[in-house]
Amino acid sequence: MKVLVGHFVTESNANIPLKNEITDFELYFGDTCINKMQIAEVFSEANIELIPSVYADAGPSGVIKIDAFKYIESCFLRAVRKHLHEIDGIYLMLHGASEVEDIGSGDHHILREIRKVVGPYMPIAIACDPHGNLCKEYVESTTLIRSYRESPHIDNLETKKKVASMLCGLLKKRENIHSIYRKLPLILGGEQSVSFDEPVKSINLYLNELEQDTRILSVSWHVGYIRHDTPVAGCGIVVVPATEQDFEWAEEVADKLAEFIWNKRHEFHYTGLTAQPDKALEMALDFADKPVFITDSGDNTTSGATGWNTVILRQVLSLASLSKKILFANICDPDTFRTLELMNTGSRTMISLGVDHDEMSKSVELEVIIKAKGEVRGYMLNSRDECYGHSVTVTVVDTTIDISIANSRQTMAEHHQFIAAGLDWDEYDIIVVKQGYIFPELKDKAKLSIMSLTMGATPQDTRSIPFKRVMRPMFPIDNI
Repeated sequence: MKVLVGHFVTESNANIPLKNEITDFELYFGDTCINKMQIAEVFSEANIELIPSVYADAGPSGVIKIDAFKYIESCFLRAVRKHLHEIDGIYLMLHGASEVEDIGSGDHHILREIRKVVGPYMPIAIACDPHGNLCKEYVESTTLIRSYRESPHIDNLETKKKVASMLCGLLKKRENIHSIYRKLPLILGGEQSVSFDEPVKSINLYLNELEQDTRILSVSWHVGYIRHDTPVAGCGIVVVPATEQDFEWAEEVADKLAEFIWNKRHEFHYTGLTAQPDKALEMALDFADKPVFITDSGDNTTSGATGWNTVILRQVLSLASLSKKILFANICDPDTFRTLELMNTGSRTMISLGVDHDEMSKSVELEVIIKAKGEVRGYMLNSRDECYGHSVTVTVVDTTIDISIANSRQTMAEHHQFIAAGLDWDEYDIIVVKQGYIFPELKDKAKLSIMSLTMGATPQDTRSIPFKRVMRPMFPIDNI
């Protein structure tokens, strides 16, 4: 047997001025595509041969330009048409939060066009991110769709392999099944749905319990994505019956699960300690132990923000005195990075830091000494050993402030990234990172972590976002 595989991932934030060109995607074909998808072993053990289409990944970033998307989609469709006579099924990794100029969801469009080629019965299994948007047509066009359980996504590889394994099982024993969908009038940000906290912890336990039923193949809860305005925004659930005879029971399970999550709507909250920017900084400065991590939630690059914002830096610079050692990791400013890159470590110079796109990214004039140079490495969903950019760390003269200035928007979420940047995180009392919810290694390291409710491309108050196209009424925008 043969299965065609492909990967398309972009988390499209429409609140940033950058749009994805084809050059913004990691593109791989052939064996490299298969290897990057990390599921070859599962199919090999089932004696199933893989046929690659395309691996296309731009991570959290902007809306996709239509020409770039059409090229990527053509790679999927060309492979499907070429191998239609020999493939027995299709496995896709589709994030779920892509947004394409003039089209809408790229994920939904790709699946719709593939179904036009293969017809309604070929098994198609999709692994996805819970921060992706669904709709009835999309879900019911899949044989199986399942999202990661955990946020942060520590189970991403486990989920991909699980979906691959379930597809192998379906191919060995063909059943005329499809996924069942329920939409909830509930819209949440990722920072309100962290899995090591309630109510998501209880929701995941219930999902696991439902999957113990032999009549149910898979159950998942999809939080959704709120960084572009779309009719398909909002939470959804998916239940996949084990056999055609189990559809009626799976429909009942879907209704039970929808009610279970809906009844917890008032329990969703920001995980951990959160505060307005002035209070967040005050708490960090008053805390006796170290390190304290502050997450700049309005400029969360893991949800597509630019990493340009200098708001917290300007907060710190405005203080009359500062005894704590503070690191900003990273602020993205490609032009300033290029200037510093040409200078030697130990050099002293004046810089203008901040791209001046808006009030959030307003520039500041600083006298600095170059402290270190390094690489911007991957984390969690990326290859840890891959270089995604470079950084220059500077010390602001006559202060205890260090700033890692990068030419890319990657967040600093894991210890090895600090090492690759030439930084010792034990040197600092306070570390400011471009995240919303804090990532696991930072959480474990922190003696205190605070989410600063800054403004920017990733605002945290769902009710303050001016949605025009979402389903209404929708909680908590509407009091239902």
